[in-house]
Amino acid sequence: MQDKVDLKNFDQDDLVEFLSGLGKERFRAGQIFRWIYQRGVTSFDAMTDLSKDFRSELEQRASISDWSPEAVETSLDGTSKLLFRLNDGQAVESVRIPMEGGRTTLCISTQVGCAMRCSFCLTGAFGLVRNLTAAEIVNQVCSAAREGNINNIVLMGMGEPLDNLDNVVKAVSILNEDNGFGFGARKVTLSTSGLVPAMRELAERIRVNLAVSLNATTDEVRDRLMPINRRYPLRELMSACRDFPLPPSQRITFEYILIKGVNDSVADARRLVKLLHGIKAKVNLIPFNEHEGSAFLSPSEEALQDFQSCLLDRNIVAIRRSSKGQDISAACGQLKGRLDKEQEKLPAP
Repeated sequence: MQDKVDLKNFDQDDLVEFLSGLGKERFRAGQIFRWIYQRGVTSFDAMTDLSKDFRSELEQRASISDWSPEAVETSLDGTSKLLFRLNDGQAVESVRIPMEGGRTTLCISTQVGCAMRCSFCLTGAFGLVRNLTAAEIVNQVCSAAREGNINNIVLMGMGEPLDNLDNVVKAVSILNEDNGFGFGARKVTLSTSGLVPAMRELAERIRVNLAVSLNATTDEVRDRLMPINRRYPLRELMSACRDFPLPPSQRITFEYILIKGVNDSVADARRLVKLLHGIKAKVNLIPFNEHEGSAFLSPSEEALQDFQSCLLDRNIVAIRRSSKGQDISAACGQLKGRLDKEQEKLPAP
């Protein structure tokens, strides 16, 4: 007997095609989507507007995966880090982040580990283990949604989303679906380190908010911080950003992690102004979140203020983002790294 398909790997078009092969009508896909994503159902028996025979046939041919976090850490500021153990024993993390006005942003992962090896990022130290499937990306949202409302999704967790483009596009399509979670394009943000060809392909395949992890204003520094810059240097990256299609009121977000003595000078800020010329941009200024094993340090308050003022004085939207969850393992990979170390200390069974 063939393996069952996980329906959470299907967007609605895929589900229509799958059901057509069973001789079922198109509207059944919408019914099933609503059961899975709006009502959180993981059993076909609970889908009471489907006939008993239909439910039995689905049970034989398909499954609906479901996740619960293996570990949860909650910060004093309300930030929650969730660690999920995958079927193959690997682990990924998601973070629920409380925002102003009672809103909540969920940061999700797209890969186990990451191939980009950015020197300031703990996830990069793990290397790339594998891509997540569309179901594994979506299940992070399904699990977190059980704990409360989610207003925005950011693909900024473990991994480089554009290095797993097909599964990410599929997952975003599922999250966008009106019969599912109904996250509109403006409520889903994808962050990339700068895979230029994939940025261009993304623009052709699906609409999302684009965030670019920039973190340097010269190729020399960015080469050191982000090895991807050696393949796609700043000139190519900024050209792709200028070409990225944006609705009239939308901007590209540039994430800039300030690291003491590396990229936090006023001279860096002035170069950033020049780099952003001609781009509808806003800048998120993020002080480096110090963690064990990294020699990098957080910038001083004075450096942060001077950097931001330089951008604001030149009419660039520049927002300071506080590092959430500093009293827990909230930086990408910290909880996984700590739990892996603890597991290594356990005696062999």
